[in-house]
Amino acid sequence: MDMRAEVEWVDSRERLPGDGMPVAAAITGRFVSDDADELDLNAGQDFWLVRPMYFTTRHFDEDGREHHDCFVDSDGVVRLPYGRDRDDPQECDDPITHWAELPTLPGTTVHYLVGEEARTARENALGKGI
Repeated sequence: MDMRAEVEWVDSRERLPGDGMPVAAAITGRFVSDDADELDLNAGQDFWLVRPMYFTTRHFDEDGREHHDCFVDSDGVVRLPYGRDRDDPQECDDPITHWAELPTLPGTTVHYLVGEEARTARENALGKGI
């Protein structure tokens, strides 16, 4: 059984995912250091990394601040699509350059299964001896 997944990255300046869609998001930014001695070896360096997030057309922070067309991670950190106008008060320091749909479950074409369908698909992917 082929267990490789193909990823198609979408430029966030060109298209955004559907509301509520879980995605892999490519985040860009620059590490900063709060340490005056600069002990953080990454301080001042650019980064680009992938994190799981979900996209939403409307999100409220804990403080009640409203965000539109944003990506939210499991810690509730809001990141916006790359290239928004810097005068935008919602602009963030670590924007999303690209996003991709999460891969499907191994050996399937879906992201979610329940009950007997889940058991059968898992057994097919792992072998009957689980």
